[in-house]
Amino acid sequence: MKTWLKEHIDFPILCIVCCLLAMGITSIFSATYDTGSQMYFQKQLTFMGVGFLLMILITVIPFRTLQLLSFPLYGLSILILVIVLMTGKVVAGSRSWFGIGGFGLQPSEIAKVTTILALASFLSQRNRSLHHLKDVIITFSIVLVPVGLILLQPDMGTAIIYIASFLLILYWAGASNLLLITLIAPGVAALASLFGTTAFVIVILLILLLLFMQRGNRLMAAMTFSFTVLVGASTTFIFDRLAPHQQKRILTFLNADADPLGAGYNVAQSKIAIGSGGLFGKGFLQGTQTQLNFLPAQWTDFIYCVPSEEFGFIGAFFILILLTALLLRGIYLSSIVKSRYASIIVIGIVSIFAVHTIINIGMSMGMLPVIGVPLPFLSYGGSNLITNMMMAGLLLHMYANRREY
Repeated sequence: MKTWLKEHIDFPILCIVCCLLAMGITSIFSATYDTGSQMYFQKQLTFMGVGFLLMILITVIPFRTLQLLSFPLYGLSILILVIVLMTGKVVAGSRSWFGIGGFGLQPSEIAKVTTILALASFLSQRNRSLHHLKDVIITFSIVLVPVGLILLQPDMGTAIIYIASFLLILYWAGASNLLLITLIAPGVAALASLFGTTAFVIVILLILLLLFMQRGNRLMAAMTFSFTVLVGASTTFIFDRLAPHQQKRILTFLNADADPLGAGYNVAQSKIAIGSGGLFGKGFLQGTQTQLNFLPAQWTDFIYCVPSEEFGFIGAFFILILLTALLLRGIYLSSIVKSRYASIIVIGIVSIFAVHTIINIGMSMGMLPVIGVPLPFLSYGGSNLITNMMMAGLLLHMYANRREY
């Protein structure tokens, strides 16, 4: 029995997920303890129970059955994304939710899983290559269809998660350096232009050097460089036409102290909470920023501040260790599975966890713009937690079937 369990269950991943869930539910309890919002804690327990059931179900699904269901599940998720645009509930200006009793369901979260399954299914087929234009177009279409529907809601934060994760999947699947540069360079140039002309020129020169070093299609390289310059040069024009709250978020990212009582308030309070924890923290339920509710909705996007204040650097570092261990274990798993389909699924899940972690902790520390991205397994949110548990189930599934081709 012991041998069977070791052979079929990835205990490191299971233990890491359980530890993260324990830290998350403890932090949510503390964040809602003295705010009259403990219903969120109770709902999160319900979501956790549902998530565990789905995780177990996914773990025991036959490997071939999962492959056969990949595209049908993807098609169903696209249909649901279309339906939510027509009949969904508007929350914070975004029509991205279904209201079910006292709970909400965000289809764009579940679609992360089905999009990864569809990508893995397509890219693992024989004679598929990211060096063939037809296959590149189909691969992009699989991702851009849900991204386009999500942008129509609009939900920029979730769309960014899809795109950033997609880039990591492309790299793992064997995309050329030129293709990756073509996708990344315009965004980097646009970001650099926000910091001024000098930063923009330096980045453009570095991109030109990278393109020159590639031994690929020179015409494609020239088109990439031209498009990159055009995007960077037009960033200011686009910025002037953004909604006021979007402009404030970008300006706050560039200078968090510019509006400490307005757009920069959450970031300022978040940094105070993290810094005031010291080495060992103020103790459970003793964090002043947390218990006095200086940071609005601290159980969602800014959940990282709660253990950082109450358990100090030790608690914050422990969470980072757990999340890093999950990512490293995923990368290891992606390298030992025999199936290309399984390998792409694992790296897709790892990329989503990685992007969520970097953006959430980055915005909590004022290093990245606040775009409403939850921290995996810790932030309150039924759709996100259930999706994370489903992805954990897929990791366990791929480990159990690691010898399948």
